[in-house]
Amino acid sequence: MFPSETYIARRIKLKQKIRSGIILLPGNSESPVNYAGNTYPFRQDSSFLYYIGLDTPGLTAVIDVDQGRECIYGDELTIDDLVWIGPRMSLQQQCQQAGIRQIEPSERLEPMLRSVVRSGRKVHFLPPYRAEVVCIIARLLGVEPSAVTGLASVDLIKAVVAQRSVKDKDEIDEIETALGITYEMQLLAMKAPKVGRYERQISAEIEGLVLAEGVRLAFQTIFTIHGQTLHQLDYGNQMKLGDIAVNDCGAQSHLHYAGDITRTIPIGAKFSQRQKEIYAVVLNAQQRVIRMLKPGIEYRDVHRRACIELMAGLKDLNLVKGDPEEIVQTGAHTLFFPHGIGHMLGLDVHDMEALGEDYVGYSDKVQRNTEFGWRWLRLAKALEPGYVVTVEPGIYFIPELIDLWKAEHKCSDYINYNQLEKYRDFGGVRVEDDVLVTDTGCRILGKSIPRTIEEVEAACSTD
Repeated sequence: MFPSETYIARRIKLKQKIRSGIILLPGNSESPVNYAGNTYPFRQDSSFLYYIGLDTPGLTAVIDVDQGRECIYGDELTIDDLVWIGPRMSLQQQCQQAGIRQIEPSERLEPMLRSVVRSGRKVHFLPPYRAEVVCIIARLLGVEPSAVTGLASVDLIKAVVAQRSVKDKDEIDEIETALGITYEMQLLAMKAPKVGRYERQISAEIEGLVLAEGVRLAFQTIFTIHGQTLHQLDYGNQMKLGDIAVNDCGAQSHLHYAGDITRTIPIGAKFSQRQKEIYAVVLNAQQRVIRMLKPGIEYRDVHRRACIELMAGLKDLNLVKGDPEEIVQTGAHTLFFPHGIGHMLGLDVHDMEALGEDYVGYSDKVQRNTEFGWRWLRLAKALEPGYVVTVEPGIYFIPELIDLWKAEHKCSDYINYNQLEKYRDFGGVRVEDDVLVTDTGCRILGKSIPRTIEEVEAACSTD
């Protein structure tokens, strides 16, 4: 945990934003795999971690803004619990670390909230993303489960997004810690023998490294020679000489802050000439737009510039034709680059996504573009100092999408479909780094992971 003063200050700021009513912050509980005693690894709710810091299941925080009262509802472990899981810090001791003095048994939570509802006071809560939390809130508030999401407090969502978006020094240090492990994950993948092996073997080695550090993956590793599938999580492919693999991976720190880095790796240590050409286009776009990052710039403009740079590179390779800006204006670029340039990073790898992307990545001035490709831009609004964002352009050759567009003669004035046929089996290339927006510009976080063609090939050639 951070010092108790950190959590106290965060809650004070939250109360100043909300002004009145009750703030309900349910923590997560253990979730069974197939029976109650066999659970998934516990992961605390990120907003609960941010304001309370307690990484323990079965707790709920209640902040009474009007009365200035803060209380944790939960139960001390019984002797039966201790027999199975061993000694733990008492709930009272944990709450002291969070700067909270009042503790109530969990059984008192429901009658307290029912009383609040009867009195007509506002209960603020965030959109729940777990079914069991939906049911709990429905029971506590006396409403149907189907009504719960619609009752989430927009004021609370906006207040939490505003706070969590701006990372302080301690949070940046945590992200740097996560990236230190992610650095080792990427180097392991580059240096590991791969020809003739299966993707699952490299993925397993990556996860084993993370577990040996006493932490867990920030998200399920994407390691695949089919990089044209953006979230390919099937590791059944055998790697052969001449393939390229996209390795999108990240560890989380002990306090659950995430790293998220992607590199594209040649199987057999050397890129082919064609692979070098596509890789160079992607890397050039990434490096150019990173230099754009500073407070006040809208991230949708960064995305648009990345698209233009990618199309300029593909024009040089005769895959597209015409003016790159016109290509992007027509949406033809989305055949090759159908996702956004990046997203917020923090306690969640897609930070605060459960609160709603339109609140996290957009604003009253910047609305979502619902067209193909553009609608997957998770962050579009103006950047501010303290934001941590990913920058991850890519080029993908998706046979199913190529076939569909070609049959429809879509954007045929800009796409050279005959030349494109030669790339059907190419796969994809993505390069991603995590960047802190500073007062005057930006800074790439973490140790420098091999990025250029020469650096990646050198790392892959190292025994």
